[in-house]
Amino acid sequence: MVLTEQGTASRRFNRTEAKSVRELQLIKATIECIAKHGLTGTTLAKVTEVAGSSLGFVNFHFKSKERLLEATLKLLAVEHHSQWQKDVEEPGLSDIDRLLRIADSHFYPRICSRKKLAVWFAFFGEANNRGAYRKIVDDIDDERFAEIFRLCQSIKAEGNYSEIDPKQVAMTLEGLFDGLWLNMLLYPDLYTTEISKKQVHIFLAAMFPRHFGRSMPCNERTA
Repeated sequence: MVLTEQGTASRRFNRTEAKSVRELQLIKATIECIAKHGLTGTTLAKVTEVAGSSLGFVNFHFKSKERLLEATLKLLAVEHHSQWQKDVEEPGLSDIDRLLRIADSHFYPRICSRKKLAVWFAFFGEANNRGAYRKIVDDIDDERFAEIFRLCQSIKAEGNYSEIDPKQVAMTLEGLFDGLWLNMLLYPDLYTTEISKKQVHIFLAAMFPRHFGRSMPCNERTA
């Protein structure tokens, strides 16, 4: 059976489907397997069982388990990257609105589902390959950090926050995102998406009190 976006079973592979669609289905099956079994426990045999495909089919598209894992990590990184970029494209947004939308994009249910969070932490808990996995997402992470840093610099100048260090604010935000994701994975009843967003907003309100109040409607975005 094939894993759908919601994690349910669907029809078997149709070999005439576009290559990209079939690869995406295999990656979704891999997310399911990693969330359940971890990286070490995820085998191509388990992936094919979830995907309703054959071992030869997986090897044809990805050649090896490691390449399938790398493609899975890259998809998650690109998914979030595309989301925050889309969110800040709206004309007329202020810098604080843009910053809030980047922050909030971390907490959309489809971005930080428990399965996907489990996959993120499985990758970065893997000591032997952590460096290789970091290389896959470094450019994407660096682009987001650079934009957050730029926005913090602009907000500081506009609001005359002389005591604020924009780089430290940006670095703290990145740490908050990672820490809240971990807490959402470990303590889902305490750290919901809304509570986690609120924690970030509280921090930003402390850093930029003269800007934050007018941007509160961004809290309601749930894409």
